[in-house]
Amino acid sequence: MPLRADIDPTGFVALAPRAFIAVREQTDVRFRFAGEAVIELCQRQLVGTSVLWLWRPEHRGRVSALLGAALIAGEPMVIGVDSELADGIAMQLEMLFAPLIGPEGIADRFLGLCQPTAGAGYGALGELAILTVDGRPASERAHLRLAAVDGRRIA
Repeated sequence: MPLRADIDPTGFVALAPRAFIAVREQTDVRFRFAGEAVIELCQRQLVGTSVLWLWRPEHRGRVSALLGAALIAGEPMVIGVDSELADGIAMQLEMLFAPLIGPEGIADRFLGLCQPTAGAGYGALGELAILTVDGRPASERAHLRLAAVDGRRIA
Protein backbone atom coordinates (compact mmCIF):
# COMPACT_ATOMS: atom_id res chain seq x y z
CA MET A 1 0.00 0.00 0.00
CA PRO A 2 1.30 3.45 -0.77
CA LEU A 3 1.77 6.13 1.82
CA ARG A 4 -0.62 9.06 1.62
CA ALA A 5 2.46 11.29 1.31
CA ASP A 6 3.48 9.38 -1.86
CA ILE A 7 0.28 10.36 -3.69
CA ASP A 8 0.90 13.29 -6.02
CA PRO A 9 -2.41 14.77 -7.28
CA THR A 10 -0.60 16.32 -10.26
CA GLY A 11 -0.26 12.77 -11.60
CA PHE A 12 -4.02 12.47 -12.17
CA VAL A 13 -5.20 16.02 -12.82
CA ALA A 14 -8.01 14.88 -15.17
CA LEU A 15 -9.47 12.65 -12.44
CA ALA A 16 -8.97 15.04 -9.50
CA PRO A 17 -12.51 16.51 -9.69
CA ARG A 18 -13.91 12.99 -9.13
CA ALA A 19 -11.38 12.06 -6.44
CA PHE A 20 -11.68 12.14 -2.67
CA ILE A 21 -9.67 11.25 0.40
CA ALA A 22 -11.42 9.73 3.39
CA VAL A 23 -9.92 8.88 6.79
CA ARG A 24 -11.06 6.23 9.25
CA GLU A 25 -11.71 7.75 12.68
CA GLN A 26 -12.66 5.08 15.22
CA THR A 27 -15.95 3.64 13.90
CA ASP A 28 -16.51 6.18 11.12
CA VAL A 29 -14.91 7.20 7.83
CA ARG A 30 -14.89 10.94 7.09
CA PHE A 31 -14.07 12.95 4.00
CA ARG A 32 -10.78 14.84 4.27
CA PHE A 33 -10.93 16.13 0.67
CA ALA A 34 -13.52 15.94 -2.13
CA GLY A 35 -13.09 17.08 -5.71
CA GLU A 36 -15.48 19.49 -7.40
CA ALA A 37 -17.42 16.80 -9.28
CA VAL A 38 -18.03 14.83 -6.07
CA ILE A 39 -19.21 17.98 -4.28
CA GLU A 40 -21.47 18.81 -7.25
CA LEU A 41 -23.05 15.32 -7.17
CA CYS A 42 -23.80 15.69 -3.45
CA GLN A 43 -24.55 19.41 -3.74
CA ARG A 44 -22.81 20.19 -0.47
CA GLN A 45 -19.36 20.46 1.05
CA LEU A 46 -18.14 17.07 2.22
CA VAL A 47 -14.99 17.79 4.25
CA GLY A 48 -15.59 16.42 7.74
CA THR A 49 -18.79 14.62 6.67
CA SER A 50 -19.22 10.90 7.28
CA VAL A 51 -18.90 8.75 4.16
CA LEU A 52 -21.41 6.37 5.77
CA TRP A 53 -24.14 9.03 5.94
CA LEU A 54 -24.26 9.10 2.12
CA TRP A 55 -25.72 5.57 2.21
CA ARG A 56 -29.20 4.31 2.96
CA PRO A 57 -29.46 3.38 6.66
CA GLU A 58 -29.78 -0.33 5.86
CA HIS A 59 -26.51 -0.22 3.84
CA ARG A 60 -24.33 1.76 6.29
CA GLY A 61 -23.28 -1.25 8.38
CA ARG A 62 -22.26 -3.22 5.32
CA VAL A 63 -20.33 -0.29 3.84
CA SER A 64 -18.53 0.20 7.17
CA ALA A 65 -17.59 -3.50 7.26
CA LEU A 66 -16.44 -3.45 3.62
CA LEU A 67 -14.24 -0.40 4.20
CA GLY A 68 -12.74 -1.95 7.33
CA ALA A 69 -12.00 -5.18 5.44
CA ALA A 70 -10.36 -3.22 2.60
CA LEU A 71 -8.04 -1.49 5.09
CA ILE A 72 -7.12 -4.79 6.75
CA ALA A 73 -6.52 -6.56 3.42
CA GLY A 74 -4.78 -3.54 1.91
CA GLU A 75 -6.68 -4.10 -1.32
CA PRO A 76 -8.74 -1.61 -3.34
CA MET A 77 -12.46 -2.13 -3.58
CA VAL A 78 -15.06 -0.88 -6.06
CA ILE A 79 -18.66 -0.49 -4.94
CA GLY A 80 -21.33 -0.23 -7.64
CA VAL A 81 -23.91 2.26 -6.42
CA ASP A 82 -27.51 3.16 -7.22
CA SER A 83 -29.08 6.48 -6.26
CA GLU A 84 -32.07 8.57 -7.17
CA LEU A 85 -31.43 12.20 -8.06
CA ALA A 86 -33.58 15.02 -6.74
CA ASP A 87 -35.39 15.11 -10.11
CA GLY A 88 -36.44 11.46 -9.69
CA ILE A 89 -34.04 10.02 -12.27
CA ALA A 90 -31.90 7.05 -11.23
CA MET A 91 -28.14 7.31 -11.46
CA GLN A 92 -25.57 4.58 -11.11
CA LEU A 93 -21.99 5.16 -10.03
CA GLU A 94 -18.85 3.29 -9.19
CA MET A 95 -16.89 4.28 -6.12
CA LEU A 96 -13.29 3.17 -5.78
CA PHE A 97 -11.79 2.97 -2.30
CA ALA A 98 -8.00 2.40 -2.45
CA PRO A 99 -6.38 2.04 1.00
CA LEU A 100 -3.45 4.28 1.93
CA ILE A 101 -1.03 4.30 4.83
CA GLY A 102 -1.30 7.39 7.01
CA PRO A 103 1.40 9.27 8.92
CA GLU A 104 1.27 6.78 11.84
CA GLY A 105 2.30 3.95 9.50
CA ILE A 106 -1.07 2.17 9.47
CA ALA A 107 -3.70 1.84 6.76
CA ASP A 108 -6.31 4.35 7.93
CA ARG A 109 -7.40 6.26 4.84
CA PHE A 110 -8.61 5.88 1.28
CA LEU A 111 -7.92 7.52 -2.00
CA GLY A 112 -11.30 7.36 -3.68
CA LEU A 113 -12.83 7.97 -7.06
CA CYS A 114 -16.52 8.54 -7.80
CA GLN A 115 -17.52 7.87 -11.41
CA PRO A 116 -21.10 8.02 -12.77
CA THR A 117 -21.76 5.03 -15.03
CA ALA A 118 -25.44 5.36 -16.00
CA GLY A 119 -28.25 7.87 -15.80
CA ALA A 120 -28.16 11.62 -15.97
CA GLY A 121 -30.24 14.32 -14.42
CA TYR A 122 -30.08 17.33 -12.20
CA GLY A 123 -30.03 17.74 -8.47
CA ALA A 124 -28.34 16.15 -5.53
CA LEU A 125 -27.81 12.43 -5.20
CA GLY A 126 -30.21 10.71 -2.87
CA GLU A 127 -29.04 8.10 -0.39
CA LEU A 128 -26.78 5.49 -1.95
CA ALA A 129 -27.51 1.78 -2.25
CA ILE A 130 -25.00 -1.00 -2.88
CA LEU A 131 -25.48 -2.74 -6.23
CA THR A 132 -22.18 -4.59 -6.56
CA VAL A 133 -18.93 -5.11 -4.68
CA ASP A 134 -15.89 -5.67 -6.89
CA GLY A 135 -18.21 -6.56 -9.77
CA ARG A 136 -20.25 -9.17 -7.86
CA PRO A 137 -23.93 -8.57 -7.06
CA ALA A 138 -24.42 -7.16 -3.57
CA SER A 139 -26.66 -10.12 -2.70
CA GLU A 140 -23.90 -12.63 -3.49
CA ARG A 141 -22.10 -13.80 -0.37
CA ALA A 142 -18.33 -13.83 -0.34
CA HIS A 143 -16.76 -17.29 -0.34
CA LEU A 144 -14.98 -18.40 2.79
CA ARG A 145 -11.25 -18.42 2.07
CA LEU A 146 -9.90 -19.77 5.36
CA ALA A 147 -11.39 -21.29 8.47
CA ALA A 148 -9.49 -22.23 11.63
CA VAL A 149 -10.42 -23.73 14.98
CA ASP A 150 -8.03 -23.32 17.91
CA GLY A 151 -5.34 -22.14 15.50
CA ARG A 152 -5.68 -25.25 13.29
CA ARG A 153 -6.68 -24.72 9.68
CA ILE A 154 -9.81 -26.74 8.78
CA ALA A 155 -10.77 -25.29 5.39
